Amino acid sequence: MSDGVYDMPEEPRRRRAPGQRPRALLPTIATLIVLLILFSVFTDVWTQRLWFRSLDLGSVFSTVLGTRVLLFFVVGLLMAGAVVANVIVAFRTRPRVALAPSPSPGFERYGDLLQQRGKIAIGVLATLMLVFGGSAASGEWKVFLAWRNRTSFGVTDKHFGKDISFFVFDYPWLRVLLGFGYSIVLLSLVAAIITHYLYGGFRPSAKGQKASGAAQVQFSVLLGLLVLLKAFSYWLDRFGLATSDSRLFTGISYTGDNAVLPSKEILAVIAVLCAGLFFANVVRKTWLLPGVGTVVLVLSAILLGALWPAALQQLRVRPSEPVKEASYITKNIEATRQAYGLEKTKIINYEAKTQATSEQLVADAGVLPGIRLIDPSVVGPTFEQLQQVRGFYAFPTDLDVDRYKIGKETRDTVIAVREVEIDRLPAGQRNWNNDHTVYTHGYGVVAANGNQRKSDGTPVWSEQDLPPVGSLGDYEPRIYFGEQSPNYSIVGGAKGSSAVELDTPEGKDGGPPTLNTYEGKGGVSLGSFGNKLLYATKFRDANILLSSRVNSDSKILYDRSPRERVQKAAPWLTLDGDPYPAIVDGQVVWIVDGYTTSGNYPYSQKVALDDSTRDTTTGRGTVASQPSEEINYIRNSVKAVVNAYDGSVDLYAWDESDPLLKTWMKAFPNTVKPRSDISPALMSHLRYPEDMFKVQRDLLAKYHVTDSTTWYQNSDLWRVPADPTVSPSGSDSPTPDQPPFYLSLRMPDQTETKFSLTSVYVPNANRENLTGFLAVDAEASSPDYGQFRILKLPGNVQIPGPGQVANKFQTDETIRQALLPFTQGTSGARAQFGNLLTLPLGGGLLYVQPVYSTRTSGQGSYPVLRYVLVGFGDRVAFGTTLKEALDKVFNADVDTGEQPPGENPTTPPANQTLKQALAEAQTAWAAAQTALKAGNLGEYQKQLDLVKTALDRAVAAGNAAPTTPPTTKPSGTPSTPTTPTSPPTSPTG
Repeated sequence: MSDGVYDMPEEPRRRRAPGQRPRALLPTIATLIVLLILFSVFTDVWTQRLWFRSLDLGSVFSTVLGTRVLLFFVVGLLMAGAVVANVIVAFRTRPRVALAPSPSPGFERYGDLLQQRGKIAIGVLATLMLVFGGSAASGEWKVFLAWRNRTSFGVTDKHFGKDISFFVFDYPWLRVLLGFGYSIVLLSLVAAIITHYLYGGFRPSAKGQKASGAAQVQFSVLLGLLVLLKAFSYWLDRFGLATSDSRLFTGISYTGDNAVLPSKEILAVIAVLCAGLFFANVVRKTWLLPGVGTVVLVLSAILLGALWPAALQQLRVRPSEPVKEASYITKNIEATRQAYGLEKTKIINYEAKTQATSEQLVADAGVLPGIRLIDPSVVGPTFEQLQQVRGFYAFPTDLDVDRYKIGKETRDTVIAVREVEIDRLPAGQRNWNNDHTVYTHGYGVVAANGNQRKSDGTPVWSEQDLPPVGSLGDYEPRIYFGEQSPNYSIVGGAKGSSAVELDTPEGKDGGPPTLNTYEGKGGVSLGSFGNKLLYATKFRDANILLSSRVNSDSKILYDRSPRERVQKAAPWLTLDGDPYPAIVDGQVVWIVDGYTTSGNYPYSQKVALDDSTRDTTTGRGTVASQPSEEINYIRNSVKAVVNAYDGSVDLYAWDESDPLLKTWMKAFPNTVKPRSDISPALMSHLRYPEDMFKVQRDLLAKYHVTDSTTWYQNSDLWRVPADPTVSPSGSDSPTPDQPPFYLSLRMPDQTETKFSLTSVYVPNANRENLTGFLAVDAEASSPDYGQFRILKLPGNVQIPGPGQVANKFQTDETIRQALLPFTQGTSGARAQFGNLLTLPLGGGLLYVQPVYSTRTSGQGSYPVLRYVLVGFGDRVAFGTTLKEALDKVFNADVDTGEQPPGENPTTPPANQTLKQALAEAQTAWAAAQTALKAGNLGEYQKQLDLVKTALDRAVAAGNAAPTTPPTTKPSGTPSTPTTPTSPPTSPTG
């Protein structure tokens, strides 16, 4: 007691039980997780922005991001608003008394709980719908941008009277909108049903009325909207017939035109009437009429949509299908050839003689030097062993073919870039500093003449060594961006700081390694703490934040492969699987062919892009596979160039008439340069792209036929043969197709040799004889670039195909005996057959195949060219050189224009150089004797210097000569000097 007032006892404090977490802990953890997720998203978005800005392509990033955000919120809010609105309507119109008892005693609790926490529940539902709808919509940004910036094709569809652009741009976007419409209405209906069920407004178990009046009205409206969308779908299906696949082809068939198309129109009208019955149910409030309408719609869909077309096809079309489908087949042929760029294909009837006259061989002599003997898919290990220099450098498995002007000739060249591969570093050299700041780039290009070899079977280099020397000119050799570059590198440094980036393992004349500091404009600056933190988060590497080698002038290089950079710079392109390097205007660049594609070109035949481009090179090494999608339109619309030093990306419009290219250039203005900006040096290295050629040759196997009857009968159906250099796997999977080959050749209607991309055809009837030879002019500067020519062989002459020729090569007794040491392994080496090339020559078709040998034991083995196999008609032969093999197969002296093995095409043979040097030495010695007799010691000394220079060249030539020349001495040369200054001793061979 205090002051007469009883003190109330203090309430004991509630103590937290042992192990009980504070109430604030879980919200704190949840908040941290949300913040981490948001920071991760921000990091990804912001670093992407920095990457695009480093390429001056910030508009691409902003356009894509802006479009995705717009679609996310527009569609997401529509979906969230519609679903939430229907939940609110259902809640507010709930009955006071449930129509029937709840299915379980605690069922009402869910409704009470939602009623108590209604705002939270509505917020969660709205967020889920926003994320669900917005995420789905943002993924359709390409369809939306293409529709918004659509360009007319200028070609009207004859069936519907619409421009082709309607099918390519409008139709896909309308389909997307229809899909979102279905999702919004269906989710709203589900949400309304659940809400009415919770609050008793809908009870299927009720004996009398199953739904309250409000529920019935809401359900009727939503179901009416669903049926109305179905009517729109039926109307849209009419246009979809133009790109749908029937049993024979893509496009509207006879049955589609006379049964499916009218049935879709009738069903659309019935669906509209049925939707009207559902809307009428708002007033009448009886399900009888909507139910009858629904039954009528379902029965009509079965009768009109399925049974009528099937009956027409079976009873009327099938008995006379060639006649009924003739006009539709013709439409498909015309559209297919147009959509794939095949409408100007030339078909040349070719006699394919099996015997060649000397006159024909002389006329075709210019073709022979273009026969490529160096197989880019075989000599990768040879490049690596002979030109790798250090173990951390690498070359791709499959090399590339280009052409370069060497001396006065333009030659087919096998080329590769020497890239750094840090995974090959010894374990003792692997650390963060080496991986990311020292071994940052490759160095130099290695190239070999495509039609030559040295005496030991190795390539004749036109560019080699480290630092690089050769005939390809001066260029920036550092390769910071390539197909095998490290994941990321940190380059650059403050002025005056020591260089740390390894250039070459040793200097020009030996000594310590040479180091370099990157000075290119590419890369993202790491000068600020914020950027360091972002990239440390992006790559999950704290060293970016902590290392002293990351300074205010550092840059980070990432996303470095050419395909990856072009794909990000132009996300609307489909890219060729094989970028190739070239030396252009003093820079090493990667050239990437970009395609615009569509699967909605009316009546054009659809093909699977990945299947059409698959052959034995696909997916091997750095050659990428194409995505698994169906297309029926393709254009090589863009030539993309990636600078190997600074990573800059230049996009050049190639097919400027392509409506898809025009559309995307409107969507992404100022990102694609006009074709006129292509320099002559770059133009000389552009070529016809391989993957597009593969798609086109796949189509031409059937669509070389333009007559509907022949097309229907498949009597002239071809196929690409299996690669004869690949052994069957023994499984059920077929051997992949033979790849196309780049060759310099002359077709019968051409007057000069052209760089071409070639392939062959055999019948599609389990036979392997040759039926056609396909070539496209691949030289970009040629006025005939892109011109397809097919040599169609006569059906009454048996011309062996690649598989049959390969069989002849391996069963011919003379060839078999020559290869026996390699095939049986008795020589310590194994044989490896190179690409089997086919080209027209002497009025017939010539087959050429190089044979390599590779040591089977020990380290450092690599293939070297041993023999050349040649086939013409029924004759096959081999030789150590192409000329030797051709002389045998033609039984004539064939002038191939090739140098003897081991010689450089820009210099005369060693024996010839030796003779010239000795002759010059003899002339100078005679002049020296004349000057001595005249007392002119100055002239005498000058001539002696010329003698010494000539003899030095003779020594060098003698060492390079394949055979040892006899000891030679200028006549009259004394064995001991008798003059004030004596000439050097003459060389011995």
